[in-house]
Amino acid sequence: MKLYHRDAIEGAVGLDGNALAAVEAGFAALGRGEVVQPPILSMAIEEANGEVDVKTAHIRGAERFAIKVSPGFFDNPKLGLPSLNGLMLVFSARTGLVEAVLFDEGYLTQVRTALAGAIAAKQLSRENSRRVTVLGAGEQAERQVQALRLVRDLDSVDVWARRREAAEGYAERMRAMGLRVTVHDDVAEACTAADIIVTTTPSHLPLLHARDLPAGVHVTAMGSDSAQKRELDASVLIRADAFVCDSRAQSEGNGELKAFEGGEVPFKVHELGRVIAEGQRLRLSEDTLTVCDLTGTGVQDTAIANFALAQLVSG
Repeated sequence: MKLYHRDAIEGAVGLDGNALAAVEAGFAALGRGEVVQPPILSMAIEEANGEVDVKTAHIRGAERFAIKVSPGFFDNPKLGLPSLNGLMLVFSARTGLVEAVLFDEGYLTQVRTALAGAIAAKQLSRENSRRVTVLGAGEQAERQVQALRLVRDLDSVDVWARRREAAEGYAERMRAMGLRVTVHDDVAEACTAADIIVTTTPSHLPLLHARDLPAGVHVTAMGSDSAQKRELDASVLIRADAFVCDSRAQSEGNGELKAFEGGEVPFKVHELGRVIAEGQRLRLSEDTLTVCDLTGTGVQDTAIANFALAQLVSG
């Protein structure tokens, strides 16, 4: 068994085309019905404002599968500690023996989440998309833009965050990447000229409404990953010409389909894996409005863990 720490993993895996292809292949396998993916195991540790999620999946025919343990303790910054942590255990799919422990401290989750956003945009946004609006100013807000640049020729970013100083700091970091960045105090204003909108917040109340959406925009929502979180008003989902999620069951329990809890969903729900596997074309015109809800799936974790271990061994 090998133990790899974050420094080595970061040196081997980045936001590049090869990592994107690995995660996209995992989604496609899920869409073809070639994945065993149990429900998320989630546990709240309320007295410490914490939660722990365990995700896993097996891609049939793959040599290995991964189990990810992902703690989030959201008061940690007050203690000078990161909010997110975790590791991935990689097992042989033939013997069940542990082959490696990837003590990545949540890094691979950040990478595969960003790549999923890029894959959604690749499938659903206009090919000539150049301007992205980001709601939120944390680490994933940065990585989403970095990953988007693998699939779209972005040149401009509009950002909104609850704290203006956080948005200004984010803008400085994005400008260092050669992007034009505008900070906004209002969500609607930030979205006015967007080709792509990405929501990256832990909000418990909807931030984005149908009235905020320009024609033909693509929306990727990736912040809602638990029963308490919501970023999109139901009007956004209803207005969309095509609604896609990584997992319908997870979107209904943890994601944006919670808006219709207890009632019938009044539109067709597509899953990203099937869109990829079947070559579905859901954008029918420049004015088609698309929405993708990403809650994070076990197949993404197995895909990125297998990719990471292959890079580490070959390197």
